[in-house]
Amino acid sequence: MRNRDVADLMTPTAVSVRPGTTFREIARLLDRYGITAVPVVDDEDRPIGVVSEADLLRKQTSSFVGNTAQDLMTSPAMVAEPEWSVVRAARVMEHHRIKRLPVVDGEGRLIGVISRSDLVQLFLRRDRAIQEEIIEDIIVRTLGLAPSALTVEVNDGRVTLSGSVERKSLVPVTVRLCEGVDGVVDVDARLTYDQDDTADDSAGETAAHGGPPAARNA
Repeated sequence: MRNRDVADLMTPTAVSVRPGTTFREIARLLDRYGITAVPVVDDEDRPIGVVSEADLLRKQTSSFVGNTAQDLMTSPAMVAEPEWSVVRAARVMEHHRIKRLPVVDGEGRLIGVISRSDLVQLFLRRDRAIQEEIIEDIIVRTLGLAPSALTVEVNDGRVTLSGSVERKSLVPVTVRLCEGVDGVVDVDARLTYDQDDTADDSAGETAAHGGPPAARNA
């Protein structure tokens, strides 16, 4: 089981501009490609900033002097790396209140862009695909059970698990594994178990040592 990362979801051919690109040219690019921001790159394709629709609007509604990407951009550019998890990318976007992240390679060069809309695709996975991954990767490969050992129902990303596992300790493990599947919104575990391997065994230890002191001294 492998969760998808930034490389899986990013748009690999990113639209970018140079520091000298004018306000009007940037506005045309945003409109033409239906995007909300564009990275500004240097001569070696390394992002040095980002110009967003908000930056253009600030220019229009203020006495700001400057008409090129270098004048308008927010710098330095927040970037992602292709091996990042999508959770990490989402957290960076949320923390910095941005909608897109340029993606760079090991040399710091622009290789793509990942946006909030790309991340949303994770939660648009077909329920059938989620169900198949849980059965094949978690129930069969990881837990070593038969495909029919547990019943898996998925509705709009919400997973309902029912059936019985051998040990009680497997219940939270199974839930966590399912929660980690791309597209899962919530997990409702209705699982029973054959053996409680989480019970306090102090009683067994007491019996092995001859019972409590009061009993031995009686």
